[in-house]
Amino acid sequence: MEFIEDIATLEAHYGTPGEASLVKVAYELTPTYRKWIMASKFCVLSTIGPEGTDASPRGDDGPVVMELDPMHLALPDWRGNQRLDSLRNIVRDPRVSLMFFVPGSLNVVRVNGTAKLTTDEALLARFERAGKRPQTVTVIQIAEIYSQCARAILRAGLWTSGDQSEGLPTVGDMLKEMTSGAFDGEAYDKEWPDRASKSLW
Repeated sequence: MEFIEDIATLEAHYGTPGEASLVKVAYELTPTYRKWIMASKFCVLSTIGPEGTDASPRGDDGPVVMELDPMHLALPDWRGNQRLDSLRNIVRDPRVSLMFFVPGSLNVVRVNGTAKLTTDEALLARFERAGKRPQTVTVIQIAEIYSQCARAILRAGLWTSGDQSEGLPTVGDMLKEMTSGAFDGEAYDKEWPDRASKSLW
């Protein structure tokens, strides 16, 4: 098996990108990109650190990020599993990417930039709900924004294929497997819905 080892070979293999793929790039929030991102309740945050890469799903019941100004977005860190993989990476390497999804839309909007974590009380307070605040907020400085074409979502039938989750292993199944049966996966799965409902924020 042969592999592509240099950029010239790669570019020669694929040819010239189309005009739309080049002119779509913005370097701050524009009216159309702002409207799209503020409609998104779910994104994937990608980071990089000494141990490698990480991609973390982030979701909310309203816009998943807040605009601070046309060059900066704020992403609250609501309660999670406390592994801190993405946050550790950001502290050590500020490069991030966010991929925004909107259910039903065939397009994706991507933001590349750099990020810093803050515990600024005034900013945390802007996200407060029912007396709860995120532990930190990730402030992203935008380097570029662009839309991703619809082909991947069309190929996958992401919004049109219906529920395909029947028969999938549960998280409890995975935990039981990873501990050779020592972890009580059945109890974990049974308790999870109630625990999640009380700890979303």
